[in-house]
Amino acid sequence: MKKNMSYRDSVHRDGRIWNISVMIILFMFPVAVGLIFDAGLDLKGFAMGILATAPMYWAVAVVETFTFVPMLGTGGSYLSFVTGNISNLKLPVALNALEQAGVNIRSDEGEVVATIAIAVSSIVTTLIIILGVILIVPLTPVLNSPVLEPAFAQILPALFGGLGVVFVSKNWKIAVAPVILMLVLFIFVPALNAGTVGIMVPVGVLFTLAVSRIMYKKKLI
Repeated sequence: MKKNMSYRDSVHRDGRIWNISVMIILFMFPVAVGLIFDAGLDLKGFAMGILATAPMYWAVAVVETFTFVPMLGTGGSYLSFVTGNISNLKLPVALNALEQAGVNIRSDEGEVVATIAIAVSSIVTTLIIILGVILIVPLTPVLNSPVLEPAFAQILPALFGGLGVVFVSKNWKIAVAPVILMLVLFIFVPALNAGTVGIMVPVGVLFTLAVSRIMYKKKLI
């Protein structure tokens, strides 16, 4: 670390280096496949694909950056956006670690706790994936058992339910509005599904902030 460089400055430096490096590695895969199979890039097809998908991902990327970064911290944000699965895994892990440690993400201690939690989560996830690849064939009959099927369908609800109880119990009045909003949206808008979580989480956050502001002004919280 350079002299007089703060912790966050060093994290920003290393984070940019690693994020750019990962980006280059990801882009190298299609390049390598093209070279190996002697398949050139179809520029027209590439442009049509980019035009059809990029605007949505750009919008989600901007919204997620403003939504998740304040909750993940500096180091946790760089690490989470590289390893992925933020809303389902990295964010709950970071929030739970901060809760257990009793620190705030805006403090240096909170930065370190969140980063360590996300790093450990990433390592554990990688190890589980490795075990899954090795054991998928012998365990397939067990995993496909009708007895276990209901349990697998409840993994995410159980995870978010456990976290929800902790945070809702702190101030249940704030939780009422976003819960009602999401129930109404997902019940009466069939197009919303698990694939829209990346958009609906920021929407829920902004809605909750707006409602909380109104309730605060009216001295309800």
